[in-house]
Amino acid sequence: MKIGLAVGDIRGTASLDGVVEQVREAADGFATAWISQALGVDALTALAVAGREVGGIELGTAVVPVAQRHPLMLAGQALTVQAATGNRLTLGIGTGIAAMVGGMYGLPTDRPLLRMREYLQVLRPLLEGEPVDFTGETLTARGSIQLPPQQQHPPQVLLAALGPGMLRVAGELADGVVTWMTGPRTLAEHIVPSVTAAATASGRPVPRVVAGLAVCVTDDAAEVRARFGAQFAMAGQVSEYRAMLEREGVDSPADLLIAGSEAEVAAAIKRLGSTGVTDLMLAPFGTPTEQSHTTTTLAA
Repeated sequence: MKIGLAVGDIRGTASLDGVVEQVREAADGFATAWISQALGVDALTALAVAGREVGGIELGTAVVPVAQRHPLMLAGQALTVQAATGNRLTLGIGTGIAAMVGGMYGLPTDRPLLRMREYLQVLRPLLEGEPVDFTGETLTARGSIQLPPQQQHPPQVLLAALGPGMLRVAGELADGVVTWMTGPRTLAEHIVPSVTAAATASGRPVPRVVAGLAVCVTDDAAEVRARFGAQFAMAGQVSEYRAMLEREGVDSPADLLIAGSEAEVAAAIKRLGSTGVTDLMLAPFGTPTEQSHTTTTLAA
């Protein structure tokens, strides 16, 4: 199991320079630096900048919502980041939280499985340097990405997937999945077997499973959990995450925070390693001092 570090807005509002420094910090002991697309810096642009300054670490998005990005645009951007970073990009994508996609952008959120299936049917060939001529129910795309052949190295494509339908799409058309706020029981009993079965049935390789969770090395876990619960209370009401909390048998996102002493955090990570996930994306939580202490402890 590879252990990566989350960078960027998921840890609190971050400047572009701040993201670069977090990636530099992650490169000292972690396999991957993962960034989510939120409301601050652009995730892929930030990875392109960070990748030019920091070597020796895989760079991933976890994830970029696709509703606002036509696959022709995203494919060109992703291949540009590949060229900028020496082919170290893993492209994590997702449908986006429906309340944000519809409420903020006024974009349709119906038929998410069909939309993602059609999106991947267009995106994957484009990343491979192939032209597309596609007319579906939710998407039309005609064209190709015009880059020199030596700059067309397709990244792995991972899909944010939690429900059974999206896990099937991931297994059939993507290289794996990314989860967030999903506990060890749900990972072992639902996420890993579902996406693996779908990939096997489609004759695809064993999928990559990236599990994202927040972490804090602390001697006052109860106080940290209270802060985390308050900060992420709204996330616990999002239907997609709510379903995973119920599967896990817990009440709130605070119950999934990895918090405690170094030994307790190590035990929690060991348990996650037994679920079948291939990667952890750990997001240090707390004040800058708490995050720094957590990152240093994990790296050691």
